[in-house]
Amino acid sequence: MHDLTARQVEILKSLIEEYIETAEAVGSETLEKKHNLSASPATIRNEMVRLTTLGYLKKPHISAGRVPTPLGMRFYVKQLMKEKELSTADEVSLKEKVWDLREQERAFLKELTKSLANRTGALAITTTNDGDIFCAGYANILDMPEFFDIDLTKNLLSVVDEAEYFHNLISGQEQDEDIHILLGEELGPRLNGPYGFVYRKYNTPMNFSGEVGVLGPSRLNYTSVVPTVRYFGNLIEEIAKGW
Repeated sequence: MHDLTARQVEILKSLIEEYIETAEAVGSETLEKKHNLSASPATIRNEMVRLTTLGYLKKPHISAGRVPTPLGMRFYVKQLMKEKELSTADEVSLKEKVWDLREQERAFLKELTKSLANRTGALAITTTNDGDIFCAGYANILDMPEFFDIDLTKNLLSVVDEAEYFHNLISGQEQDEDIHILLGEELGPRLNGPYGFVYRKYNTPMNFSGEVGVLGPSRLNYTSVVPTVRYFGNLIEEIAKGW
């Protein structure tokens, strides 16, 4: 990871947050006007060129603006973003939606996956060590500009129901992290594109384990998705104590 100046960090953070909101390449004029950066458009442009050279940004062929690379998104998630924790009211509401199914393992995981998709507006996935995979929120991705590209959408949908693909993908990751965020080539050869995957492993007293997470574009709203995925993983472990 390169050492960035305070100005470069400020520009990178503002650009990524603008990209997450709009799904469009971001130019220096937009950053100068909307984010109150302490630099002129010319200075911002020069710094964006430098960030591109360092691998944090890239320039789409059809745009004068820049978008973050997987390296840029990883730096943002690990170093710059501030999580938006769920309120107590939100946690109670989410638990109530699945509480009546707490003694029915498969029905509970299926409903929990649906609730996670509704909460994040993305594609939610829950896997088990028995080889089950529960998916919900297919329609959500159709609202995302990235997936107006039918080839990207078709590729994503061809993979999501394959429990073995996700098992192999996850088994190759370091297991000492609370939340895992996979981008770019980390998602394996079939999902090496503009996708992002946030997941948490869960374990239960009955040796029943798996992963719960959200799959979508690389510009997922990580500030809210990360704490939400963490909560749903914790909820599975809490409910599973009664299984």
